[in-house]
Amino acid sequence: MRGAIRAIVRHAGLVVLVGLALSVAAMFEASKLRIDADLSKLVPSHYESVKALERLRETVGAESEVSVGITSPSFEANVAFAEALVPCALELKDDETGEVFLSRVDFRRDVSFLEDNALYFATEGELERLREYLTDEIETAKLEANPFYFDLDDDEDELDGDEADELRELYDDVIGSEYPVSADSTTLVLRFFPSGSQTDLSFVGRLYEAVESAIEDLRPSEFHAEMEVVAAGRLERQRVEVRAITRDVLRTMGLGITIVLLFVVGYFAFKAYRARTRGHLSMQILLIEIARIPLMSIVIGLPLIMSLAWTGGVAYLTIETLNLMTATLGLVLFGLGIDYGIHFFARYSEERAYGKSIGEAAETTFISSGQAIAVGALTTAAALYVLIAADFKGFSEFGLVAGTGILLSLVSMMVIMPALLVLLERWGAIDLSSEAPSVVEGALGERVKGSRFVIVASTVAVAAAFIMLPARFEYDFSKLEPEFRDYDARNAVISRVYPPGEKRNPAYIVAETPEEIPHIVTALRAHAEADSLTPTILSVESLQDRFPLTPAMQRRKLERIAEIRRLLDEPFLALESEADIDRLKRAAGTEAPIQLEQIPEFLRKQFTSKSGELGNFAVVYASVGLSDGLNSMAFSDDVGTVTTADGGVYHAGSTSLIAADMLRLMQEESLWLVLGAFGIVVLFMRMNFTTWKWAGMATIPLVVGFLWMILVMEMLDIKLTFYNLIVLPAVLGIGNDAGVHMIHRYLEEGSGSIRIVIRSTGEHIAMGSLTTMMGFAGPLLSFHPGLRSIGLLAVIGIGATLASALIFLPALIQELEDRGWGAASRAVVASGSTLHGFSPSQE
Repeated sequence: MRGAIRAIVRHAGLVVLVGLALSVAAMFEASKLRIDADLSKLVPSHYESVKALERLRETVGAESEVSVGITSPSFEANVAFAEALVPCALELKDDETGEVFLSRVDFRRDVSFLEDNALYFATEGELERLREYLTDEIETAKLEANPFYFDLDDDEDELDGDEADELRELYDDVIGSEYPVSADSTTLVLRFFPSGSQTDLSFVGRLYEAVESAIEDLRPSEFHAEMEVVAAGRLERQRVEVRAITRDVLRTMGLGITIVLLFVVGYFAFKAYRARTRGHLSMQILLIEIARIPLMSIVIGLPLIMSLAWTGGVAYLTIETLNLMTATLGLVLFGLGIDYGIHFFARYSEERAYGKSIGEAAETTFISSGQAIAVGALTTAAALYVLIAADFKGFSEFGLVAGTGILLSLVSMMVIMPALLVLLERWGAIDLSSEAPSVVEGALGERVKGSRFVIVASTVAVAAAFIMLPARFEYDFSKLEPEFRDYDARNAVISRVYPPGEKRNPAYIVAETPEEIPHIVTALRAHAEADSLTPTILSVESLQDRFPLTPAMQRRKLERIAEIRRLLDEPFLALESEADIDRLKRAAGTEAPIQLEQIPEFLRKQFTSKSGELGNFAVVYASVGLSDGLNSMAFSDDVGTVTTADGGVYHAGSTSLIAADMLRLMQEESLWLVLGAFGIVVLFMRMNFTTWKWAGMATIPLVVGFLWMILVMEMLDIKLTFYNLIVLPAVLGIGNDAGVHMIHRYLEEGSGSIRIVIRSTGEHIAMGSLTTMMGFAGPLLSFHPGLRSIGLLAVIGIGATLASALIFLPALIQELEDRGWGAASRAVVASGSTLHGFSPSQE
């Protein structure tokens, strides 16, 4: 250890140059990092839901569409622009892959073909409902024709009217309108379906740029002076979100780093001013101290920025992309890493002020405060590395990058910063030996006032927190999504034609052959009928439902249609409108099987895979809102894995099913990860202090502070989310530092020194924790509710552990000293239980 310290002092210039060279190389790699907001990337690739989603994207394409809204007072102008845009858009090619961007478009429908053959495309259930309705109408008409018939049920006519309205809606759903237009015909919407994966954000970006360029080239104003054309859709929202998060992270990081550095500068300025007011510095020296304060911030800030560059390089080489949880790590690591710099610089400057040489001061700082710094950093890193064992990548990637960042911050602060200090002192840029020694007011044996009250109040708070365990969880994803006013305004145009409805974000089940689909559909419908307590399946659709593929299915459907034709010819049938009978007779006119090539492309395309396979997937719609995580998990239970009567097993693919697996993973793993992180902390405390007695004392502030955090969350109605759950093990790793430093210093000073420890070490750990809180507070400025929840919970947790170390721990030590338990002395320190050989004023 001493040899390494002396080598750093001797070759300080080389150390700094090597560090800078590594930083430049690391920054080049870190510049390639991108943010991926796709939640499916957070679930392990071997999960069936992930494999099903990937298969869906490979065979069907993106789940979401690119919507183009065309608005003007002229319906004809809107149609003309759409007819000009469609062929251009479908020919757009990706310059990087050479493939077309879009596979199909939902635009004009051949309504006349459907009007002639509507019942041929009705499902078995819809045909049965129509048959029952017509039969009931005929029976009622026959009874009413009987002069002795009396209608005793006044509600029956109303029910029949409702049934008729429902059947008309079904008919309209099957037929639809020729063009997708709004009710006032002023807005027309085109829906293009991409050929590439929606998770490839660079592809999505190139796609929208190409579509927007095509729109601009057509000059909408030439079709109508008031025409406005917007590109929207769920894919656009994802692109907007990633762009906004990237800008937000960079903005908050820059602002957060500036605030932290200004805070550190203010701290050193305050120390110099306080020394002056107490008569320890002359005015001339005070002015010199203030003038060199910015240089001090560079001494601390430059090594930290270098460590961030190293961390970014490692992140790119290991995980390549950042998720929403790891995106804020730069700011967090800056606030956390600067803690080590403050402790090291404070102790080094004190040693120089006591007259020690540069080499002696560096050596003493390494051996004294360096041990506490290293223990705190290693404990924090080890606690974060526990997360790597998690299947949920939001945990494992956060643990990998954060833990590595902590270690690199430690290396930078223990190697680069001492070398910088040595160089600056040798060059005469700073002279820390001119500082007056820090003087801690107070005397050995001075008591902590109100210790008993503090312990009682703290115990009550801890008991209340225990009662409130476990903390509540926010399952509603919609409350964690940001708002984008510009996107919302564009999407409002699309909503005029396609309003938000219940048939959103369906699950798809892809089979090897179309013959398997009827078995899958039967199994799903049987499950839906049997599930009367917690139903989540609204409907199941497949091409086979609408279009019979086999001769047997064709014969059956034609027989059902012929039966309906006979009913429609019944003389007693009298519907509310003759037009209804005429429409149904036209819809029931199909007498021969329709071949695939006869089906309009718009109808055939929605059941065709990218490779041209027809009818090999089923679509399952949910009857519950999938923005609620509990509903997503229930829907996943119902459709995630489907077993058919012949023993076939199939898995559904959908982003909502991925979200369900993600929530399950977090629920299953979070408790064990928290316990694992706590176990690591306790183990390191035991290794550091060599006895369970002092290891326990150093850990108590962490436990009490953690429980206080739970209490504050309940009082402020703050819930755990799938974003901020990552904070719990992080707080355990970070929050132990305060207790470590306090107990280390207390063991150095001995019994009766707790007031001295608070005024010396307490000041340093308060500074360190506050800068860490400022690092985590950066996300509080974010527009993203999920990222804000990370910052809020971290600030509360670190603040609670700091308060516990500065308030509860001193009170506890004071009460134990009063009872003669566990009194520490310099003799104990010198015997080897901890460090020795420092004056009472040192830290």
